[in-house]
Amino acid sequence: MSDDYRFLKAARRESVDATPIWLMRQAGRYMAEYRALREKHSMLEVINTPELATEVTLQPINAFDLDAAIIFADILPILIGMGLDLEFVPGKGPQLNNPIRSAEDVTALATPSAQDNVPGTLAAISMVREELNGRVPLIGFSGAPFTLASYAIEGGGSKNYVDVKSFMWSEPRAWQLLMEKLTHVVTDYLIRQIEAGAQAVQIFDSWAGILSPGDYQRNVLHFNVRVAKAVARMGVPVIYFGTNMNGMLDLVSTIPVDVYGVDSGVPIDVAWNQLGGPDKVAVQGNIDPIVLHAPWNVVQQHVDDVLRRVGGRPGHIFNLGHGIHKETPVDNVKRLCEYVHEQTEVEPA
Repeated sequence: MSDDYRFLKAARRESVDATPIWLMRQAGRYMAEYRALREKHSMLEVINTPELATEVTLQPINAFDLDAAIIFADILPILIGMGLDLEFVPGKGPQLNNPIRSAEDVTALATPSAQDNVPGTLAAISMVREELNGRVPLIGFSGAPFTLASYAIEGGGSKNYVDVKSFMWSEPRAWQLLMEKLTHVVTDYLIRQIEAGAQAVQIFDSWAGILSPGDYQRNVLHFNVRVAKAVARMGVPVIYFGTNMNGMLDLVSTIPVDVYGVDSGVPIDVAWNQLGGPDKVAVQGNIDPIVLHAPWNVVQQHVDDVLRRVGGRPGHIFNLGHGIHKETPVDNVKRLCEYVHEQTEVEPA
């Protein structure tokens, strides 16, 4: 495995010849190639078929000057093997038809190995590595235990998160068991992805920002710490990304990962300092993904602001503050990748 990629060097806070860039959800609905493929195949079919997942993973790598690929998958399919009925409903998104409603439901959940649970994604990772042939490194990922628990209890997206918060507070023993099971499954999944060929992994905690800092610390944080510690033993960079967590970055900083993803709700230099500073950790981010809908001169201003705040210090991976929006102009994505490299390129000594 080569370690001389910009992305991996930045994750280790080493000097790079230009700031690396990749984009959350870089493979997906904003690309015509993806939409054409999805007209023929369902979401789960694409995820579970290694050849299709490989094709989608490579689409943005072939189209843009990106510094990393991320396997095309979703955080929720690992819940299927645990006993939950997942479907992706057109126009609505993911839906779990038998959400957790009781302590008995938690007890009934299985904890299958990733090899048995999501073999298609693991096979796709190996296939993508072969197809990439060293062009860029490959990132694997999983949802964090809390975010997966939220989907499992809410049954899909939510505005107020009443069900998951109520369950967490009213069923403390069942909550503990649920998080224990999810921690086991997530840890195994990330380790198996690395064994299959992933050269870095990201933990997505998309819903953790709905919690108060106290609830996050009491009921969630230590599970993230356990996942991070176990996966770190595999020797590849680990990234933790949560949204709307800017009021608890001091807590997030105790998760022992290499890189912290920062959303667009806080200036990246402010977040970096709260997370431990450039001498201790790397950061990833963080322009608002909707900025890519704006005229190019506006996009430039936002990129320039992030780069100015970073100040050329080692340990920055350029990304959005959340996933790329489905109606993002493709030309702005192309120009963004080129511009970040142009503005940060270092002349050889």
